[in-house]
Amino acid sequence: MPDTARPDLISGLPVLFVMAAEAEYGPALRVRISPLITGIGPVEAAVQLTAALSRQAERPRLIVSLGSAGSCRLAQAEVYQVSAVAYRDMDASALGFERGRTPLLDLPARIQMPHRLPGLPEATLSTGANVVSGTAYGQIAEDMVDMETYSHLRAAQHFGIPLIGLRGISDGAEELRGLSDWTDYLHVIDEKLAAAVDALAAALETGQLSP
Repeated sequence: MPDTARPDLISGLPVLFVMAAEAEYGPALRVRISPLITGIGPVEAAVQLTAALSRQAERPRLIVSLGSAGSCRLAQAEVYQVSAVAYRDMDASALGFERGRTPLLDLPARIQMPHRLPGLPEATLSTGANVVSGTAYGQIAEDMVDMETYSHLRAAQHFGIPLIGLRGISDGAEELRGLSDWTDYLHVIDEKLAAAVDALAAALETGQLSP
């Protein structure tokens, strides 16, 4: 797993792009960015991004977590920016804490994401270690699900770096039957994420986005 990724210069600003898996890193993105591939799941996402940031002498001004997500509500193969993210694995309700809130940590159960790309639709996101499918979506309040963004955000917060989340909907309209149900739309999502990266560059260039 690569761990020596350096920020890309986007409109003169060092931006670190972070993805979970090589399967999500298609040809359209490859000509634009050189992301850190952290691996799949919250633990790998947190460990690999934290390790990479701790080794960098010059840290990025912005981190962009991008890749695929599942949703039974949103349009399949479309890209959304994360407006807020929750951690569905955390449940200390037996101790009196709100579900999703980490005990003794001064953070809400759903963390708002302050930075926005103009014109890109927004959706809330739930991060956790399980693959969500079928009726399991009924237990999740957020619009879409993934396995890394919350972890990327917490690592970014530790280093005081703002983060944007971009997710393309790869599955969720139907019950998952196998790996191909995740990979079928990845080539389309690759092209649309690349367009979002172009929009990010334009927003940084014009000052519409100022991390």
